[in-house]
Amino acid sequence: MAIDIHERLENILRIYPPRLAALKRLGIETVRELLYYFPSRYIEFSGLKKSDELISGEHASFVGVVVSAGSERSWNKRIGIATARISDEAGMVKAVWFNQPYIASKFKPGMRVLLTGKVLERKGELYFGNPKWEAIGGEGLSEDVQTPGRHMIPVYSETYGISSDWLGGHIGNMLKKVDEIPEILPKDIIEKYHLPPVKRALIAMHFPKKLPETEAARKRFSFEEIFLIQLDRHIQRKKIEEQKGIGIKPDEEIVKKFKESLPYLLTGAQERVVGQILEDFSKPHPMARLLEGDVGSGKTIVAAVASLNVVSQKFQVAFMAPTEILARQHFEEFTKRLQPFRTTIGLLTSSESRKFPSKVAFKSSAEISNNQLLKLVLGGEIDILIGTHSLIQDRVKFKNLGLVVVDEQHRFGVDQRSRLLKTKNIPHLLSMSATPIPRTLALTLYGDLDLSVLDEMPPGRKRIITRVVSSRDRGQTYEFIRSEIRKGRQAFVICPRIERKDESKPAATPAAMIQRLRMSEMKAVKEEFKKLKETIFPEYQIGMLHGRLKPKEKEDIMRAFKDNKTNILVSTSVVEVGVDVSNASIMMIEGGERFGLSQLHQFRGRVGRGEYQSYCFVFTSNDSGKSSERLKALQEAKTGFELAEYDLQIRGAGQLSGTSQWGVSDVGMDALKNIKLVEFAREEARSIIEKDPKLENHLMLSQRIREVVKNIHFE
Repeated sequence: MAIDIHERLENILRIYPPRLAALKRLGIETVRELLYYFPSRYIEFSGLKKSDELISGEHASFVGVVVSAGSERSWNKRIGIATARISDEAGMVKAVWFNQPYIASKFKPGMRVLLTGKVLERKGELYFGNPKWEAIGGEGLSEDVQTPGRHMIPVYSETYGISSDWLGGHIGNMLKKVDEIPEILPKDIIEKYHLPPVKRALIAMHFPKKLPETEAARKRFSFEEIFLIQLDRHIQRKKIEEQKGIGIKPDEEIVKKFKESLPYLLTGAQERVVGQILEDFSKPHPMARLLEGDVGSGKTIVAAVASLNVVSQKFQVAFMAPTEILARQHFEEFTKRLQPFRTTIGLLTSSESRKFPSKVAFKSSAEISNNQLLKLVLGGEIDILIGTHSLIQDRVKFKNLGLVVVDEQHRFGVDQRSRLLKTKNIPHLLSMSATPIPRTLALTLYGDLDLSVLDEMPPGRKRIITRVVSSRDRGQTYEFIRSEIRKGRQAFVICPRIERKDESKPAATPAAMIQRLRMSEMKAVKEEFKKLKETIFPEYQIGMLHGRLKPKEKEDIMRAFKDNKTNILVSTSVVEVGVDVSNASIMMIEGGERFGLSQLHQFRGRVGRGEYQSYCFVFTSNDSGKSSERLKALQEAKTGFELAEYDLQIRGAGQLSGTSQWGVSDVGMDALKNIKLVEFAREEARSIIEKDPKLENHLMLSQRIREVVKNIHFE
C-alpha cells in the first residue's frame, strides 16, 4: 500500500508510546520528517572481504553475524577486554576491543554487523583489533551493504529508545513504500544549479554508494532549506514595504550639534550608519534595520543620534534592553549625552521607575512611581522610554511612538519585538546586536531587515591582550592581577555557575555520573568568591554577582564596582552583555571550555573600555586538542566577526557557537560555509517573491515553508 509523505508515523507503524515520545524528541512525527532525518556521519569502508580472504596487517571490512560475545580481563587483570566471534558463509572471525569491556554487552547472537579496521594475528589466529563497527540489521539495509561499489554506511544521531539501526531500517522501508515525494524546487532552479531531484537525493543521503553523490545531495538539501528560509524572510520584508511608515525628516542641524557635543569624533562606520538610518526615516514604509557591531564599536551613540532626530520631530522613542543592568546603563548614557538638548528620558524596569530631568534640576534624575511615569509617557511628556521587557506590558502606551530600538535583539523573540510595533502608525525599528554572527547567517535569518555593520573601532582603543592559561601558570597570573590592582585597576572573574550542587546522592546512570564529574570540575561563583576573598586576595574588596540576587542587590553591587569601591567582581554570565566599567582592565574567565567563543568574546569586551591596556585570561581544565585549538582562536582573532567565521569554518556548522538557538538543521547550516550558495538562494527567493508575493502560483513551496520555518527562531 502506498504511503502519503505527510502521514503521521503512528498511523502506519506499530509504535508504542515510549518510542513515539523518543521520535518526537528527535523532531520526527511524520513520514517526511523521518525521510528528512539525515545521517550525522557515515562509516566509510573499502575492501569488503570474506573471512577466508583476510590477510594479517591489512585494513579490511567484513560483514557477518554475531555468534557469541563476552568480556574478560587481561593476564595482569588490569585491562578489560571485549571479544566477539562473528561468522559468514566462509568461516569465523574474532574481534577484540581493549579497554572497552562494555562493548560486549552491545552484541547479541544473530545480530548482523559491519567491522572495519586492521587485521592482526596472534598464535596463528586472525582477528580485528579495536575495529570500528556498526549494527546493520534490517533486511533492506543488509542487502544494500553487500551491493558492489557501496562504501558508506549511514550513522544517525540516536536517543534513548531509538537506535541508528532502527532509523536506517525504517527509512529504507519508507523510501520503497512512499507514494510520491513532491519536488518543491522549481525546475529551472534545479537545472540552473545542477541539483539532483528530491527522490534521488534522499536515496543518496541515506544509502550512498560513493561520497560525491552524498555531497551533491547535501548541497541540494542545504540550498533547499536556506532557500525556504529566504522565501519566508522576503515575504515578511514585502509586508513591511506595503505598510505605511511615519515620515521623519532628517534634522541635519540637531545631528550636527550632537556630534559637536561629543568629546570625540564619530568613526567613518558610525557616520555611514547614521546616514543610512536617517535616509530610512524619510521612506514611505517603516525602517526595519539590524545594526551589528563588535563590542565597543559605538552602537549606543548611533542609537542616541537616531533617537534625538526622532525626538526633534515631536515623536517618542522606546528603547528595550534585555537586562535591568543594561537598561539602567543606557538610561545613564542617554541622560549624559542628551542633557544639552533638554530631552526627557524615562526608565522603566520591574524594580524601579525613573525620570530625567527631575523636578528639581535638569541635571539629575528622580525616582517616580510606575503610574506617574506611564501617565507621562501616554501624555507625550517622556521623549525616550528605556526599559526591559516591562516596555511590552499592555498598560504601556505612547502618545506618538516613532522609533523602537531593541538592544541585543537576539535575546528577544519576534513576538516580544512585534508587540512594541503594534500601534496605529507603525514606528521605525532599529535592532542592535553585539553578538557577531557570520555574514551568511545574517543574510539568511535577517533577510527581512536591512543590515548595517559597524566594522571600525574608535581610534586609540588598545587591543585586549588575551592569554589561555594552564593550571601551572595560575599563581603567576594571580600575581600579575595583583600588580594591576595595585595600580588602581579592577578585575572581573567569571565562573560557569553559581554553586556546586549536592553530589552526595549516587548518580542514577553512568551518563549521569560522567555529567557529574564534568560539573564537579566547573568553578562556581560562591566558592570562587570565598577562595579569592580569604586566600588569594585577602587585602582587596571583592564583590559577588549572580542571577539569583534581587534587582536592588545587583544594582548596589554593580554601583560599588563602577565607583571603584570593589576591586574584584566575581560573577556568572550576567555581565556578558553591556556592563561598562572603564577602570576595569582584567577579565579572568574560569572554565573557558564551558563557554562558546562568541560568549567568551562578549566577556572580553567588558574590559578595554577605558584608556588602560587591558587583559583577558582564560583558565581551562581541559587541555584537549580540540578545546585548545578553539581557545587559541580567541587569542588570535582580531574581531568578533572574524571569530564567528572561524567558529563556522573550523568547528563545523552543527557546532557553531550559539546556533542551536536558531533551529536551522545541520544540513541547512552547511550552506552557511558557502557565501555563494546563500547569495544564490537569496537572489532566487527575491526573484520569486517579486513576481508572486503570496506564492499563489507556488502552493507546494508555501506549504513546505511553514513546515521548515516553524522550527526557526528569528531572534
